[in-house]
Amino acid sequence: MFTARALPLLFSLAAAGDETWSPGAPRDELRPEFHVDRFGARDGNEALTIAMDQRPGLHGYWQRAYPVLGGQHYRFHVWRRTTAVAEPRRQAPVRVLWQDDEGRPVPHAQPVVERYLRNWGQGNAEPEHPRDGQTDADGWTEVSGVYQAPPQAERVVLELGLLWAPGGSVAWSEILWASVDPPQPRRVRLAAAHLQPNSGQSPEANLRLYEPLLAAAARQRADLVVLGECVTSVGLPGGPADAAEPIPGPSTAYLGEQARRHDLYIVAGLTERAGHLVYNTAVLIGPDGELVGQYRKVCLPRDEVARGVMAGHEYPVFETRLGRVGMMVCYDGFFPEVARGLTANGAEVIAWPVWGCNPELAAARAAENGVYLVSSTYEPQSSNWMKTAVWDPTGAALAEAQEWGELALAEVDLARPTYWRCLGNFADQVPRHRP
Repeated sequence: MFTARALPLLFSLAAAGDETWSPGAPRDELRPEFHVDRFGARDGNEALTIAMDQRPGLHGYWQRAYPVLGGQHYRFHVWRRTTAVAEPRRQAPVRVLWQDDEGRPVPHAQPVVERYLRNWGQGNAEPEHPRDGQTDADGWTEVSGVYQAPPQAERVVLELGLLWAPGGSVAWSEILWASVDPPQPRRVRLAAAHLQPNSGQSPEANLRLYEPLLAAAARQRADLVVLGECVTSVGLPGGPADAAEPIPGPSTAYLGEQARRHDLYIVAGLTERAGHLVYNTAVLIGPDGELVGQYRKVCLPRDEVARGVMAGHEYPVFETRLGRVGMMVCYDGFFPEVARGLTANGAEVIAWPVWGCNPELAAARAAENGVYLVSSTYEPQSSNWMKTAVWDPTGAALAEAQEWGELALAEVDLARPTYWRCLGNFADQVPRHRP
């Protein structure tokens, strides 16, 4: 929670019709219609509206500047409702621009990714892009974000826009810009087990091979531990159907006992039976021992298809005490759509049981989506064909397991944004700019 402090910077739409909010467009020929709707707001008061005729490519925004103090944190919040707009996340964006008192860009002061654009210097602060949140029963979507003003910033310019929406319109209601306390860190410890669970005996015997690593993870205060793919069938005779079991079932019950004993989340790859169907599935087990959720592998390689494995088609993301967790499995990593779908659904961490994959694609999946990726593989380090590792939102491996029976473990702060030279906080731009 963020605590707003009462400052003159708090404002409402009480004076929306005067010069405090002014309409604008990149070029006059792109200018849509602007109105102040006296009774069109979510709270029954005034709303700022933008409406477009049927011409393609129109682009306009309401704009207002407010003074800021360099280094201070601020919260932006607004409710947005669109009509006849196909992709509000992309066509009805908000931008937050930092300037000096003469309207010039100011230098960026946040730590930036150092591995790229090394000759670029620190650069200027790029626009911030508040994200969409919940949508209420009346179609109003919450748009918000918390930001730290660059040290040399003296004002902020807020833009509430609509673009590329022939025949569409947008209303903006209950706009807030407020000074707030800095956000609290959200430190979590992410771990992956580097082990080939080849007992040669039974599914449960395979799972038991992970017990020392789960105990070690608990001693190191891990919050989440990722195990391998198809743990219950590795090294056992028969095909996927022979090892398949219902979820929940005996393996999730066993993993639940371990999660409860060690007070952590466990992700593991299992082979699932659902009636006549067999899936390659990852499960998320909570510290209470209960099944939080499951993900069915969407992208299937040719051998799984030939053995009658069924593909999943959803990208579920689960709320946990550490954050929002999604899962993918092995071959999914070769395709950007899976990690992108999970991120679009809110994932902050993607757990990845993976037999083998190109490790450069692991780095890409993390960097292109601005998420943490936790991979547990059956490949040795010497093969350079996937790693058991924790990958950060820049695509760097924060921790890698070198030998069998080791953990890769890293502590990360999910509240800390990642800033790139030239791009700014790219993770916040992805929802606005992705096709």
